[in-house]
Amino acid sequence: MSTTTTDIALAPGTWAIDPTHTEVGFVTRHLMVSKVRGSFREVSGTVEVAEDITKSVVDVTAQIASVDTGNADRDTHLKSGDFFDAEQFPTMTFRSTAFDGETLTGDLTIKDVTKSVTFDVDFGGVGQDPWGNTKAGFEATATVNRKDWGLTWNAAVEGGGVLVSDKISLTIDVQLAKQA
Repeated sequence: MSTTTTDIALAPGTWAIDPTHTEVGFVTRHLMVSKVRGSFREVSGTVEVAEDITKSVVDVTAQIASVDTGNADRDTHLKSGDFFDAEQFPTMTFRSTAFDGETLTGDLTIKDVTKSVTFDVDFGGVGQDPWGNTKAGFEATATVNRKDWGLTWNAAVEGGGVLVSDKISLTIDVQLAKQA
Protein backbone atom coordinates (compact mmCIF):
# COMPACT_ATOMS: atom_id res chain seq x y z
CA MET A 1 0.00 0.00 0.00
CA SER A 2 1.39 3.35 -0.97
CA THR A 3 1.16 6.29 1.38
CA THR A 4 0.67 9.85 0.21
CA THR A 5 0.78 13.08 2.16
CA THR A 6 -3.01 13.36 1.88
CA ASP A 7 -3.32 10.00 3.69
CA ILE A 8 -1.33 11.18 6.71
CA ALA A 9 -3.54 12.94 9.25
CA LEU A 10 -1.18 13.74 12.12
CA ALA A 11 -1.77 16.75 14.34
CA PRO A 12 1.17 19.15 14.21
CA GLY A 13 3.47 19.10 17.23
CA THR A 14 5.77 16.65 18.95
CA TRP A 15 5.16 12.92 18.73
CA ALA A 16 7.43 10.66 20.82
CA ILE A 17 8.48 7.17 19.87
CA ASP A 18 6.79 4.62 22.10
CA PRO A 19 9.75 2.27 22.73
CA THR A 20 7.61 -0.65 23.91
CA HIS A 21 5.72 -0.65 20.60
CA THR A 22 8.60 0.17 18.27
CA GLU A 23 11.19 -2.04 16.62
CA VAL A 24 14.28 -1.13 14.63
CA GLY A 25 15.09 -4.36 12.85
CA PHE A 26 17.47 -5.74 10.25
CA VAL A 27 17.85 -8.81 8.07
CA THR A 28 21.01 -10.12 6.45
CA ARG A 29 21.97 -13.28 4.58
CA HIS A 30 24.04 -15.84 6.49
CA LEU A 31 26.27 -18.22 4.49
CA MET A 32 24.35 -16.77 1.52
CA VAL A 33 21.66 -19.43 2.03
CA SER A 34 19.56 -18.28 5.00
CA LYS A 35 18.60 -15.10 6.82
CA VAL A 36 19.50 -13.75 10.23
CA ARG A 37 17.10 -11.29 11.80
CA GLY A 38 17.83 -8.90 14.62
CA SER A 39 16.71 -5.70 16.24
CA PHE A 40 17.79 -2.98 18.61
CA ARG A 41 15.71 -3.23 21.79
CA GLU A 42 16.45 0.28 23.11
CA VAL A 43 15.09 2.94 20.78
CA SER A 44 14.09 6.54 21.43
CA GLY A 45 13.21 9.59 19.39
CA THR A 46 10.67 12.11 18.23
CA VAL A 47 8.81 13.27 15.18
CA GLU A 48 8.19 17.01 14.94
CA VAL A 49 5.12 17.17 12.74
CA ALA A 50 4.85 20.43 10.81
CA GLU A 51 1.68 22.04 9.45
CA ASP A 52 3.02 20.99 6.04
CA ILE A 53 3.69 17.28 6.70
CA THR A 54 6.59 17.30 4.21
CA LYS A 55 8.45 19.71 6.51
CA SER A 56 8.29 17.29 9.47
CA VAL A 57 11.52 16.08 11.11
CA VAL A 58 12.25 12.58 12.41
CA ASP A 59 14.98 11.85 14.99
CA VAL A 60 15.68 8.27 16.07
CA THR A 61 18.42 6.85 18.32
CA ALA A 62 19.12 3.16 18.87
CA GLN A 63 21.47 1.89 21.56
CA ILE A 64 23.98 -0.45 19.89
CA ALA A 65 24.42 -2.53 23.07
CA SER A 66 20.74 -3.48 22.82
CA VAL A 67 21.24 -5.48 19.60
CA ASP A 68 19.37 -8.78 19.80
CA THR A 69 19.47 -11.57 17.23
CA GLY A 70 18.34 -14.30 19.59
CA ASN A 71 21.88 -15.65 19.92
CA ALA A 72 24.09 -14.29 22.74
CA ASP A 73 27.39 -15.21 21.03
CA ARG A 74 26.37 -13.51 17.78
CA ASP A 75 25.13 -10.44 19.69
CA THR A 76 28.47 -10.19 21.50
CA HIS A 77 30.27 -10.39 18.15
CA LEU A 78 28.04 -7.67 16.67
CA LYS A 79 28.85 -5.38 19.63
CA SER A 80 32.59 -5.96 19.18
CA GLY A 81 35.10 -4.00 17.11
CA ASP A 82 34.53 -6.43 14.22
CA PHE A 83 31.12 -4.82 13.67
CA PHE A 84 29.47 -1.97 15.63
CA ASP A 85 32.13 -1.41 18.32
CA ALA A 86 29.45 -0.56 20.90
CA GLU A 87 31.99 0.55 23.49
CA GLN A 88 33.40 3.31 21.27
CA PHE A 89 30.19 4.04 19.30
CA PRO A 90 27.25 3.41 21.65
CA THR A 91 24.47 4.75 19.42
CA MET A 92 23.14 4.65 15.89
CA THR A 93 21.12 7.71 14.82
CA PHE A 94 18.82 8.75 12.03
CA ARG A 95 17.73 12.34 11.32
CA SER A 96 15.44 13.05 8.41
CA THR A 97 16.30 15.57 5.70
CA ALA A 98 13.28 15.16 3.38
CA PHE A 99 9.82 13.60 3.40
CA ASP A 100 7.44 13.49 0.45
CA GLY A 101 4.69 11.37 2.00
CA GLU A 102 5.95 8.14 0.43
CA THR A 103 9.68 8.23 1.13
CA LEU A 104 11.69 9.49 4.08
CA THR A 105 15.31 10.46 3.41
CA GLY A 106 17.79 11.22 6.12
CA ASP A 107 21.23 10.85 7.60
CA LEU A 108 21.97 7.46 9.16
CA THR A 109 25.03 7.56 11.42
CA ILE A 110 26.80 4.38 12.49
CA LYS A 111 30.33 4.37 13.93
CA ASP A 112 30.60 8.14 13.30
CA VAL A 113 30.00 7.59 9.57
CA THR A 114 26.97 9.40 8.16
CA LYS A 115 25.32 8.37 4.90
CA SER A 116 22.03 9.33 3.32
CA VAL A 117 19.37 6.61 3.34
CA THR A 118 15.90 6.66 1.80
CA PHE A 119 13.12 4.63 3.43
CA ASP A 120 9.82 3.68 1.82
CA VAL A 121 7.10 4.66 4.28
CA ASP A 122 3.68 3.14 4.97
CA PHE A 123 1.36 5.04 7.29
CA GLY A 124 -0.61 2.73 9.58
CA GLY A 125 -3.06 5.31 10.86
CA VAL A 126 -3.97 7.24 13.99
CA GLY A 127 -6.02 6.02 16.94
CA GLN A 128 -6.57 6.34 20.65
CA ASP A 129 -5.48 3.82 23.25
CA PRO A 130 -7.83 2.80 26.10
CA TRP A 131 -6.46 5.65 28.25
CA GLY A 132 -7.26 8.38 25.74
CA ASN A 133 -3.71 8.84 24.39
CA THR A 134 -3.38 9.55 20.68
CA LYS A 135 -1.11 7.11 18.85
CA ALA A 136 0.08 6.79 15.25
CA GLY A 137 1.91 4.02 13.41
CA PHE A 138 4.35 3.87 10.52
CA GLU A 139 6.56 1.28 8.89
CA ALA A 140 9.71 2.35 7.05
CA THR A 141 11.92 0.02 5.00
CA ALA A 142 15.25 0.44 3.21
CA THR A 143 18.12 -1.63 1.90
CA VAL A 144 21.70 -0.54 2.60
CA ASN A 145 25.24 -1.81 2.14
CA ARG A 146 26.79 -2.29 5.59
CA LYS A 147 30.27 -1.57 4.21
CA ASP A 148 29.22 2.05 3.65
CA TRP A 149 29.46 2.45 7.46
CA GLY A 150 32.72 0.56 7.91
CA LEU A 151 31.02 -2.70 8.89
CA THR A 152 33.39 -4.77 6.78
CA TRP A 153 34.17 -7.90 8.81
CA ASN A 154 33.46 -11.13 6.96
CA ALA A 155 34.75 -14.63 6.41
CA ALA A 156 34.99 -16.68 3.25
CA VAL A 157 33.11 -19.96 3.28
CA GLU A 158 34.08 -23.23 1.68
CA GLY A 159 32.70 -23.52 -1.83
CA GLY A 160 32.59 -19.76 -2.37
CA GLY A 161 30.62 -16.97 -0.88
CA VAL A 162 30.91 -15.24 2.47
CA LEU A 163 29.51 -15.64 5.96
CA VAL A 164 27.57 -12.33 6.04
CA SER A 165 26.03 -10.50 3.09
CA ASP A 166 26.84 -6.86 2.44
CA LYS A 167 23.19 -6.05 1.74
CA ILE A 168 21.13 -5.35 4.85
CA SER A 169 17.37 -4.80 4.92
CA LEU A 170 16.27 -2.29 7.56
CA THR A 171 12.74 -2.02 8.93
CA ILE A 172 11.45 0.47 11.43
CA ASP A 173 8.02 -0.35 12.86
CA VAL A 174 7.18 2.67 14.97
CA GLN A 175 4.32 3.70 17.19
CA LEU A 176 4.22 7.36 18.09
CA ALA A 177 2.50 9.01 21.05
CA LYS A 178 1.21 12.60 20.71
CA GLN A 179 2.81 14.81 23.35
CA ALA A 180 0.78 17.44 25.18
